[in-house]
Order: sequence, then structure tokens, then C-alpha cells
Amino acid sequence: MDRVALRGLKARGHHGVFPKEREEGQTFIVDLVLSLDTRPAAASDDLTKTVHYGIVAEEVVGIVQGEPVDLIETLAERIARNCLQHDAVREVEVTVHKPDAPITVPFDDVTITITRSRV
Repeated sequence: MDRVALRGLKARGHHGVFPKEREEGQTFIVDLVLSLDTRPAAASDDLTKTVHYGIVAEEVVGIVQGEPVDLIETLAERIARNCLQHDAVREVEVTVHKPDAPITVPFDDVTITITRSRV
């Protein structure tokens, strides 16, 4: 499988278990690795035979900005399901970063990474 990667997609969302997270929101960052066979697109130079990463990026931002969930695990799962709806995508790795998580000690980032594929 070939891979198309999108790194650092940023959007503001209202996800989290605490009322302050739901009310104020925070920035989430998403990294994606989409696995697909790019040979048909390369041979024909045809965008319709690959994944349109611009559209995927817009969809992911929409999910982050959309309906709030408690857990970033749930958010990652929603993103993965959406990516797999694109015909060319066979597998996706999703990393959701929550750099402003409500943690009381110094830290750089909190992430969840999941991999999902077509069955």
C-alpha cells in the first residue's frame, strides 16, 4: 500500500468530559495516514482514481468542529470511519492531539492513535 499523509490539521472543538472543555472549547490537531494503491491514479493522472486529500482535510475539520464527544478515542473513531468512506482508502491511521488537555502537571501533548481498515 502507498500512503498519503496529512499532518497538523487544526480545528477548534468542544470535546471533553469537563464542563469547561465543552463550554470554552480547545484546539485539536489531527494527523492522518491514508493507505491506498496510487498506481491507477499515477498511470492515468486522474484525481478520481485516488483520494482527494483536500476534501478529506475539510471533512476532518468538520468532524472536530462538530458534535462534541467526551473522549478523543471517540473523535478518532469518527474520523477513521469518515476516511474509510472514500473508495480508494483501504486503511487509515488517525492521531488526535489534545495539547491543551486539562492536566495539572507540565506536559507537551496528549494523543490517541488508532488504525482502522476495511474488513
